[in-house]
Amino acid sequence: MTARLDAGAMLRRAEAETGLADYGDPTLPERFAMAVDLLNGAGMDADGRRRAAEVCHWLLTSRLEFFEDRNRYPIAAEVIERPMFVTGEPRSGTTLMHALMSVDPHARALRFWEVMYPSPPPGIAGPDDPRRARADADWREINTKLPKWLHSHPYNDMLGDGLPEDERTWAFDFRVMTPTAWWRVPMQTVVGGLPTDAAAQYRIHKAMLQQFQFRRPRRYWVLKGFHGFRLRELFDAYPDANLLWLHRDPVQVAASRTMMMADILEGIVGPVDLRAAARLHLALTRESIANTMTNPMVDDPRIMHVRYQDFIADQVGTVRRYYEFCGRQLTEQAAEAMRAYLAENPGDRHGRFRYSTDLLTDIGEDLDALHEEFRPFRERFGVAIEKRG
Repeated sequence: MTARLDAGAMLRRAEAETGLADYGDPTLPERFAMAVDLLNGAGMDADGRRRAAEVCHWLLTSRLEFFEDRNRYPIAAEVIERPMFVTGEPRSGTTLMHALMSVDPHARALRFWEVMYPSPPPGIAGPDDPRRARADADWREINTKLPKWLHSHPYNDMLGDGLPEDERTWAFDFRVMTPTAWWRVPMQTVVGGLPTDAAAQYRIHKAMLQQFQFRRPRRYWVLKGFHGFRLRELFDAYPDANLLWLHRDPVQVAASRTMMMADILEGIVGPVDLRAAARLHLALTRESIANTMTNPMVDDPRIMHVRYQDFIADQVGTVRRYYEFCGRQLTEQAAEAMRAYLAENPGDRHGRFRYSTDLLTDIGEDLDALHEEFRPFRERFGVAIEKRG
């Protein structure tokens, strides 16, 4: 392999292998070239570059086949009706909330095997679709490589049937480069440096929902992602959507997300500088809280705000209240499925996730000062200071 990855050559290879050339977006080749520049600047050895080329080929061919499906079948005619979203800061209970909603037999959630291998539409494939086994194997590999991730995110034991965040639908759009697409490549997670376009990203997201709904029994979608910075585009794409927004003490959020991401990256790139990570994730938390406090759409009547501590105190009750907010009824069958999920899936089933706010004091932050800094946020949403490590 040459010393540098060649974006043009990889695009030509994907097109030759599939016999397709429509990426569904004329800006994709330019953006892909920017992603390849980031890969070339990551200092990888020959094996790392080979793995990066393999991932690029997987994502490019998936994209070509995905958009060809929309030419072959009337997928674009699928109506996504009244989807129910969950959002919040990282480590604020959004994944558990989403997991509970996903076991409602009347609901449909995204699954990793679908977003990792989206073509052809699952509705025209059989029950023994080999993509399920392929995604299961991928997740066994991820969990072996990143074993500590199961401490903070035990839901990864669902393997290919696991519940991706909405952002994972954008992996083949090359706007972010996240571990569930790039775990084989020795590189940091890329969440900046590539051009974003929220409206275009929600078009991709909606196309994915249409793809996975096509020729399947109609159910309502339950979804989860970090939508706080993209509220206008979210509701432009889904005007009849609702959004549940969980709020947690930002000091705990910053410390917990620092340790979670350090555990993930340690499995990909090796030892992590925890002080640098704490500075990064405190800055990201500050940025997100500032957006929450200033974005006028935070008060949109389609959004239900819930305190993390209230959710933890009554998880199924919180789901019930959200359903009522959305004009839906939580059936007893669904509620029982949620109670069974909680009983059968304790959060520490793979080991307890441990973190401490010492991560923040170690970088010179004063916890009392941080609590005072975030006081307006806590007062607005009724969020108490959490009394823990």
